[in-house]
Amino acid sequence: MYSILMSVYQKEHPEFLKESIESMLNQTIRTNDFVIVCDGKLTKELDYVLNYYLTSYGNLFQIIRLKQNVGLGEALNIGMSYCKNELIARMDSDDISLPDRCEKQLNIFKNMQVDIVGGAVNEFETSLENVEAKRTTPQTSEEIYQYSKKRNPFNHPSVMFRKEAVSAAGSYQPFPYFEDYYLWVRMLNHNYKGYNIPETILYMRTGHEFFERRGGIPYIKYLWKFKRKLREMKYTTKAEFLVSTFPRVIVSLMPNKIRILFYKKLLRK
Repeated sequence: MYSILMSVYQKEHPEFLKESIESMLNQTIRTNDFVIVCDGKLTKELDYVLNYYLTSYGNLFQIIRLKQNVGLGEALNIGMSYCKNELIARMDSDDISLPDRCEKQLNIFKNMQVDIVGGAVNEFETSLENVEAKRTTPQTSEEIYQYSKKRNPFNHPSVMFRKEAVSAAGSYQPFPYFEDYYLWVRMLNHNYKGYNIPETILYMRTGHEFFERRGGIPYIKYLWKFKRKLREMKYTTKAEFLVSTFPRVIVSLMPNKIRILFYKKLLRK
């Protein structure tokens, strides 16, 4: 069995949240534990959605309410402490999982010695029928390790992981924009194994704001800090640091419209 871990904050759309929750309730292998962390005060509309599921599904849902917004990483750490199962499926509050997503991941855990299982995602903005790009990631653990020196090797909302392995690696730590990437690196650096399902298992909602967050001076500062951290850990060589950092800086300085085209045409399928 597995738990589902989701974080939601006040800027989310109630309809998107409902679609996301429904996609996880409609899994071919259903969960017995759905943990949702409210990262700070929510709107009445979001509260209405959560209260509906809380009253409709009995003890299936655990709604954890935080008084203040603490950020995604810390919210997920708090949520993990409430998860009843060793395997935890991450889910974002505006994405949509395919019905057999968790079944496929559970089969991988059953048949392989791995600690993180992700998969390919289809990116869309308005409609599932209008997929704008597909983001695939390396499949085997060795490929994932090498790829992680350059880019994030997992699509965060698609992953299922072992709680014990995540905790042993230090769980999510404060690193704006890169909390999940930093966690995967520390896990891989401690010889935990990963795998990515090559087929699409989730639809990820993207748009103007999604790519805008990946640009500008504040983002570049955090990018530089993160890449320097990998270098200090001796996770990357000097050459790998340079090759993986400077092209990202250039892309972050582009106007958002051009950055969107760059991502969709060159970094996606």
